[in-house]
Amino acid sequence: MTPPKDKTASSRSVPALRVRQWLPEWDEVDFDDPHRERPPEHFYVSSMSAASLRALCGVERREARSGTRRQADVRIQRSHDAERSAEIARFVKHGFPWSVLGESQRDSNRFDDVKQPGWLPTAIVVNVRKQGEGLGERKLAAADVVTVEDHGNGTASFHLPLDGDDTSWCAKDLEPMEVIDGQHRLFAFEPGSEESDFELPVVAFVGLDRSWQAYLFWTINIKPKRINASLAYDLYPLLRNQDWLERFEGPTIYRETRAQELTEMLWAHSESPWHRRISMLGETGDQNVRQAAWVRALTATYIKSWEGRGVRIGGLFGAPVGTDELVLPWTREQQAAFLIFLWQQLQRAVGQAQDQWVEHLRDLERDQTGLEADDDDLDPGFAGRYSLLNADQGVRGVLYVSNDLCFLSATELRLEDWCDARTSESLDEEEVTVQLKRLKSEPVASFLADLGNALSGFDWRTYGTPRLPEEARLRAAAYRGSSGYKELRRQLLAYLEAEGPARISALASEARELLKLD
Repeated sequence: MTPPKDKTASSRSVPALRVRQWLPEWDEVDFDDPHRERPPEHFYVSSMSAASLRALCGVERREARSGTRRQADVRIQRSHDAERSAEIARFVKHGFPWSVLGESQRDSNRFDDVKQPGWLPTAIVVNVRKQGEGLGERKLAAADVVTVEDHGNGTASFHLPLDGDDTSWCAKDLEPMEVIDGQHRLFAFEPGSEESDFELPVVAFVGLDRSWQAYLFWTINIKPKRINASLAYDLYPLLRNQDWLERFEGPTIYRETRAQELTEMLWAHSESPWHRRISMLGETGDQNVRQAAWVRALTATYIKSWEGRGVRIGGLFGAPVGTDELVLPWTREQQAAFLIFLWQQLQRAVGQAQDQWVEHLRDLERDQTGLEADDDDLDPGFAGRYSLLNADQGVRGVLYVSNDLCFLSATELRLEDWCDARTSESLDEEEVTVQLKRLKSEPVASFLADLGNALSGFDWRTYGTPRLPEEARLRAAAYRGSSGYKELRRQLLAYLEAEGPARISALASEARELLKLD
């Protein structure tokens, strides 16, 4: 597309790169459909100020209130979410996590130290309308056309019908460009604001018809598979030098980061029952409990506020509302050692148990593999495919009740006395080993051993266990889904109240009453 010969001096030129993307196989596509004409074999990559793009671009949004049949509605954009654009605007000015803070937190000046750059490196995708093109009754005026001049060496120039202040320019009728993807980013920049000169990368197609625009929007926004949560959490260690990760108040990123660190140590430490048995990347086909499930379980149990509105039983590794300081002055290594020791006691107890449920799982393992588990193997009752202890629900259930009971007996168990002034920027595996040895002489050690013994008697078989009695199957069915976490917590506390030793039974009763889990 070349500029008209009478191009006026008032137009503005913007350099661009010409990108050819076309394969011989694409020539085989049927382009006879009038709504899917053969597209150009190239597009352009450029950079424009937010003010220029706001002035030049129209956004055609789909809506259903008019009753227009969906096929007849040629617009492709979703409705504009003003709050989303406002959040992007905050991100551009001060980055993350400032952008997600509440208004009162932003106004308090307590979080000014988390401000940082807010880059927007992903391109706004637009279509440049051709001269004479229309949309409904609206038409693109000749004076408003954006023209593209190819220079023949892979570069080009966009000639924009802008003069003077971009914010004062307005198309005579139909805008010369339309947004295919990126409306919320574009509308984050208010006309005339100090950020309106902020430059945005632009990918521009020329004369792309409606069907191809819809296809682009769909492939950009819907088709790509988002990264799974476990992989996202696995990136947290790379951000540990970011100061805002260490802030307990404000964004939940701190709690998630600490949970990720502890999960990683449960996976990495050679003495952990979960050594190499957590799906750290959440990859398809990996049957181990995913890292994301561990992070969510820990933030719902041990790493939650110690007190506050609606908190009946706080998190043992949590902090009081309104402070950054942990109630228990434990290091990361102590927290990791505590969790490893807890699971060691449960692993030991299940391995020694002779209850009907665990014998059933051992028989299934023997029948299906033909192998007898030796002393070095993890017992099928603890790590088998049909054990809840090797599933998301069981992990959270154990973390729930162990946190509940330890929280309620923190003073009696003298948890605050087990302290270490040492601090570190990241978890040290050797120090975790040292703390594991120290923990064995603390009063809480015998308590966790008793708790492990008591929990080993609970029926941990999953709903899908072969040859499961109907009564047990109905009970296990209640543990599935998001509501199953609460039900399993209720059942575990009820079981401990009825079957546990005296001090554990009393604590389970107190927890059930506090949580109103009757």
